[in-house]
Amino acid sequence: MKAVLGLEDGQYVVGEGFGVEGETAGELVFNTQMTGYMESLTDPSYFGQILMFTFPQIGNYGVDRQNFQNEKVCALGCITKEICEKPAAQPSIRSFFEENNLLGMAGADTRALTIKTRVHGTMRAALVTGSDDGDHAVTLARRTPTICDIVPIPEVSCKQPYRVQGSGKRIAVIDLGIKKNMLISLSKRGADLHVFPYNVTADKVLACKPDALFVSNGPGDPKQATDAIRCIRELLGHLPIFGICMGNQVAALALGGDTYKLKFGHRGANQPVRFRDGRIFITTQNHGFAVDADSLPKGSKVTYTNVNDGTVEGFENEDLCLTTVQFHPEAHGGPRDTEAHFFDSLFRRIA
Repeated sequence: MKAVLGLEDGQYVVGEGFGVEGETAGELVFNTQMTGYMESLTDPSYFGQILMFTFPQIGNYGVDRQNFQNEKVCALGCITKEICEKPAAQPSIRSFFEENNLLGMAGADTRALTIKTRVHGTMRAALVTGSDDGDHAVTLARRTPTICDIVPIPEVSCKQPYRVQGSGKRIAVIDLGIKKNMLISLSKRGADLHVFPYNVTADKVLACKPDALFVSNGPGDPKQATDAIRCIRELLGHLPIFGICMGNQVAALALGGDTYKLKFGHRGANQPVRFRDGRIFITTQNHGFAVDADSLPKGSKVTYTNVNDGTVEGFENEDLCLTTVQFHPEAHGGPRDTEAHFFDSLFRRIA
């Protein structure tokens, strides 16, 4: 099957399509993980984006449903240099994409596209399968809104509140597009989870009488998460608040801080972060926005920084009992160095 990826700058790349015929458009981003491709494809934080893998082949161990972070693939499309046709386990990536009406393209020079993204920044792109009409793909790319102009959180958040029963501390969760592993990491420590949609109000959170509030990851520009920002702002000082990824960003915005878009983001399982005591952790990350350290109000302290570029990877405000990280301590497509470090410290704070 023919396929083409068109970029907003006018370039297009022809490859081999897999999955079904169709077209989609969004921000093209790259992920550097060597494993965990299904965890990435099903991560709700990729909603609104076309996901490109820098590792030259995906699919060698088939489709491992136990590591899905959502019931379905959330990325708009998949770009790779090669898919494995004879995986160690079934189903294969090819058959899975065909059966689930997904769009993918192999045969792309992902190295060249990654280098271009690092030089010029993320770009709008369109993936067309069943055709190699590059001009059409470029036109679609140019017509699609930027990631800052869409509001994807309502598409991936739960529609109704639900409970994951546990015998320990009661934690209210704001679902901005939560990964399954976050719930697992909380549940295996005994937490009684009350999960709410993105637009929950502060009074509804307090009505479940939680011991703490947890704010999840999610897609898009954190400044679009206006309901969550308002809810957190009203709850600051009333109960401990913790957050991961977008939870880190919306917490900063709730405090009156600011966020900004990164040139090409951090997406992969090899990002080094420095903790305030000097220790270095290798982390899994997936974000295109960051907290402006200089904008954080008095009383807030940066706890983690990215070793590569110095960006904020976490902060806290002890007076308000607020603790957040930008990376993913729960992610198991990559290193598990920070899972116990983050989640165990969370529970010690609310003991």
